[in-house]
Amino acid sequence: MRIVGLTGGIGSGKSSVSNLFKAHGIPVVDADVIAHDVLKKGTAGWKKVVAAFGEDILLPDGEVDRPKLGRIVFSDPQKRQILNRFLAPYISSGILLEVLKLWMKGCKIIVLDVPLLFEAKMDRWTNPIAVVWVDPETQLHRLMARDGTTEEDAKSRINSQMSLDLKRTKADILIDNTGSLADLNENFQKVLVQVTRPLTWTEFALSRQGAIVASISIFLGIIICRKCL
Repeated sequence: MRIVGLTGGIGSGKSSVSNLFKAHGIPVVDADVIAHDVLKKGTAGWKKVVAAFGEDILLPDGEVDRPKLGRIVFSDPQKRQILNRFLAPYISSGILLEVLKLWMKGCKIIVLDVPLLFEAKMDRWTNPIAVVWVDPETQLHRLMARDGTTEEDAKSRINSQMSLDLKRTKADILIDNTGSLADLNENFQKVLVQVTRPLTWTEFALSRQGAIVASISIFLGIIICRKCL
């Protein structure tokens, strides 16, 4: 099984690349979706976060006011570390569960879409690693246009993450998204060729099909050995 790591930075267009993978039939495990689920009202993650940050972060219906919580943690590195420490175990468990489900379905290639892939040390689970990159100016302008935020707030959110220039040095596959959507689609075709190349023997051995082949081989080996004795 090949687990492709996909990461980038806020405003880099990583979600667009993730959608392109889905459009080409490659399943994506989205850490943001899992993070959303582990913070739903009544969950263990929700209880820890409310205990740490107070009920002021809640909406009238009891759900977390995510934009408000985001403003709090993006402006305070210590509080951001607290939030990450509380939620990381639940997010990691959720990701592993989704990967296991896809393994059981026999998927040979999946994409692990994690914004904090390197920061959370999840890059050790993935190979290859694809980084969506844009230059700092483009990243800033796209984020401001997308969220309607001020330049100061946008810079604060960008600076809270590992820089894209550093992430690109860790990439096996670099996806330059500074151009148009048409340019991204063209670049993605090259990425698709790299990602869908034939599995290595190690990757095949870790797939469900590989496990079945191994089990059959062991079973046949036992039968042959018994007949020879």
